[in-house]
Amino acid sequence: MIQDLISVGLLAAIVLLTFIAVMGLISSSGDWIASFSAFYKQKFTKNANNQLADMFVFTDASNLFLINVLALILIPAFLHYSFQLWVVTWSALGVLFFIPGIVWATLRKKRLAKFEEQLPDAFIMLSSSLQSGASLNMALETVTAQSPAPLSQEFGLLVKRMRLGVTLEDALLELEVRLPMQSFVMASSAIRISREVGGNLVETINTMAKTLRRKKMMEGKIDSLTAQGKAQGTFMALLPVILAILLSFIEPEAMTKLYTTTEGLVVLAIMVSMQVLGYVFIRKVTSIDT
Repeated sequence: MIQDLISVGLLAAIVLLTFIAVMGLISSSGDWIASFSAFYKQKFTKNANNQLADMFVFTDASNLFLINVLALILIPAFLHYSFQLWVVTWSALGVLFFIPGIVWATLRKKRLAKFEEQLPDAFIMLSSSLQSGASLNMALETVTAQSPAPLSQEFGLLVKRMRLGVTLEDALLELEVRLPMQSFVMASSAIRISREVGGNLVETINTMAKTLRRKKMMEGKIDSLTAQGKAQGTFMALLPVILAILLSFIEPEAMTKLYTTTEGLVVLAIMVSMQVLGYVFIRKVTSIDT
């Protein structure tokens, strides 16, 4: 009888300790998840606000964070429901964490490309204002007022810095940091050198405008000639992915071995690595440094 009571007591103690350990683990996991969520939200909103403000887009980043969280939950859940494979689910979740950075980089690249496209017309306008007798500050203000975004926004910063007492040379150097483009750096250096050595600023600006326009035309021809190779590289990189998705629906039993077995995962990793390397090599071949 006593042994039975001792056994029951030990069992009760073990159950109690197990319950306490599980509750402690859940509590610590909850605290860790809460702290990670707060850290991720703070980092995301801060980065989003900085990126958007740099592109003169002023909005509440909390809405973007909510969209990002919904994407992190819904897309992996949908993929797991469709494929029933943790490899696909975790891979999609890992990729989604890098999507915001890719979006910011793409938006900034498009903004810089649009600015570079507007630059020759802005220099022609600047030269015309200088030839009509306006000072350089007045000519820059005219260009800022009559040009569309993003050139008007960036040149507006230049004009505001000069109104605060910053010299044109220093203001141009600050703008070069914001706009790390070869075209603008070359044009800015030409203007600063012309002012330092006392050359003909109007002629320098006219020459820069013509040079930038010819450079843009040459880049357009190069893009046209290499467009087919880039399209082929993208198609060849996406073709195995599309075929894998189709075969997963057509022959799920055969394709499941590729995602669930050790040998299949090794083969899949080799295939993905070779696809990425092939795509990178094709982009290198079709990308010509201008």
